[in-house]
Amino acid sequence: MLRSYYSAPINIFLETPSDAILGNIEKQNEFTLLQTQRDAWIEEIKILKETLRPFQGVIYFEYSIPRMGKRVDVLLIIGSVIFVLEFKIGESEFPSYAIDQVWDYALDLKNFHETSHDQIIAPVLISTRAAVEFLSISVTPEFDKTILPIRSNVKSFPEVIKAVLSFSDGVAIDSSSWEKGRYCPTPTIIEAAMALYNGHSVTEISRNDASAINLTKTSDAVTQIIRFSKENSQKSICFVTGVPGAGKTLVGLNIATTHFDQSNALYSVFLSGNGPLVAILREALARDRVFRVRDSLAKLRIGQARSEVKAFIQNIHHFRDECLIDPFKPPIEHVTLFDEAQRAWNIKQTSKFMRVKKGIAGFNKSEPDFLISCLDRHSDWAVIICLVGGGQEINTGEAGISEWIEALERSYPDWHVYISERMNDSEYNASEILKSLNNRLNVVYKEELHLAISMRSFRAENVSLLVKTILDVNFEESVLLRKQLSPNYPIVVTRNLISGKKWLKKQARGTERYGIVVSSQAIRLKPYAIDIKSPMDPIHWFLDEKQDVRSSYYLEDVATEFHIQGLELDWVCVVWDADFRYSRNGWEHWSFIGDKWTHIKKATRKQYLKNAYRVLLTRARQGMVIVVPEGDPEDPTRNPSFYNSTFEYLKEMGFNII
Repeated sequence: MLRSYYSAPINIFLETPSDAILGNIEKQNEFTLLQTQRDAWIEEIKILKETLRPFQGVIYFEYSIPRMGKRVDVLLIIGSVIFVLEFKIGESEFPSYAIDQVWDYALDLKNFHETSHDQIIAPVLISTRAAVEFLSISVTPEFDKTILPIRSNVKSFPEVIKAVLSFSDGVAIDSSSWEKGRYCPTPTIIEAAMALYNGHSVTEISRNDASAINLTKTSDAVTQIIRFSKENSQKSICFVTGVPGAGKTLVGLNIATTHFDQSNALYSVFLSGNGPLVAILREALARDRVFRVRDSLAKLRIGQARSEVKAFIQNIHHFRDECLIDPFKPPIEHVTLFDEAQRAWNIKQTSKFMRVKKGIAGFNKSEPDFLISCLDRHSDWAVIICLVGGGQEINTGEAGISEWIEALERSYPDWHVYISERMNDSEYNASEILKSLNNRLNVVYKEELHLAISMRSFRAENVSLLVKTILDVNFEESVLLRKQLSPNYPIVVTRNLISGKKWLKKQARGTERYGIVVSSQAIRLKPYAIDIKSPMDPIHWFLDEKQDVRSSYYLEDVATEFHIQGLELDWVCVVWDADFRYSRNGWEHWSFIGDKWTHIKKATRKQYLKNAYRVLLTRARQGMVIVVPEGDPEDPTRNPSFYNSTFEYLKEMGFNII
């Protein structure tokens, strides 16, 4: 795949007529060519021909950044430096969004392009009519060879190149070797959904290194099961498991986009009961659709865009309600993908909901049982893909994976079951019920159906395992894993929320998103201006920009496990309340009722609270700060003893204290 619309050694670029260069760029352009874009390319070619005469290297126009679904205006390799150029033709200022944009491009190369990892990368914003001259090169204290964005106008641009080259003392980059470097991105689920929806393949936007089971292999395994089921007129259920952040949802979205055409027999629909996730993904896709056609003649209103994406990602409850209308009519879909299938309701919760909300008395099916029955109405074939996270049940009535197995054993003996051996792992809490499958003839075990490596944190793959050992009070293993943690994935602990916020802001670069997350039971964080009862809109929190007070960037609104499950941030501040306290006897589980803390006694509620902290502690892609408040000796509901033991537990593991 060509990464750029045009590339050539600088000396060849200088000798080639501008019209020929423009023609090559236009030929590779895959979008509607607007006059404004054409004029911008003409101006960029002119500026670069005037600027690059003293230099040798290679030039790339419109270099692809598939994870972001965007292209760098111009990329230069000169000496030991990669220059990332963003042009603002006719602009007299340096807009903050443009600074973040060029910074994001540079960071993307640094983090995800194999042969750019160890190179000096210089992001440069060129506003052609700006009066401000280039001043100096700046770097962060923890310099990782990515220079802070440089502001330049046309006149100072040659000076910028010379200064950066003088700053760098590395070995000249071999452009041919650099071009062969693999691009191994780990997109956020929002970025992945947008890229897949716009035609990128899962191969383009995901890692494919040997240390992880390739998402493509898992997607291919699921696709083969779908095709085999159709060709053999069989009904199948497939369980895709994985650690937090391993890419289960990405597999589901990939299948859904691959078979998005409703006229196709393999038409698939992505279903989720996670309301915030559905709302955020839909809004992100709609905004992206509007953004992509903003300069074309075919204008698109946001309402129309929202309507279009509804068919791609659906709320599982709407699917269920549609199936309730006619108890015998099969759904249009032969293939359904249920995200976070472990969160489906048990019989008690489903029956209560049907009685109270739907006026249906005597409903005696669990949610998994009913959902299987809907697909079972097809006379020929059907496939259910359950995307399963371990230890992710966080709410009353969530049955875990065992209810799916029980329903199959109870009512659907002819369904074929595809599963991974890893379903026996403790966090799935299904080892006993899985024994019932031993006597079932139509069970197939496939290794590809488990994703063992977290891709959420591209800087440290074992974060989810570290969190598991912390919550399981496996102290020695936690210490060992903490020592093995990549230095590029910092985890620090503090007693001061203001210090935590400052640390968070200092780490983030470009549009890297950060925010505060807390347990939904963290009632006594109110003195720190954290009120979990205060209304918070996840769409604004996750999608809006730095200037919006409702966004996560403002560090005012906080997200709970219910808002953030299935999603992630680059940098996270976890504020730890007294609901989940460490003691010598293990974790204690508390609920604040009225004016005091009370012990949680029910095993299921204890598990929900533990899982809530598992979710919170595995949301960060690049690093996190854990804030354990000091408490207040004058406030009996915030006695320092409620917090000190948790802080000491983390401190003894060797986490840095700030």
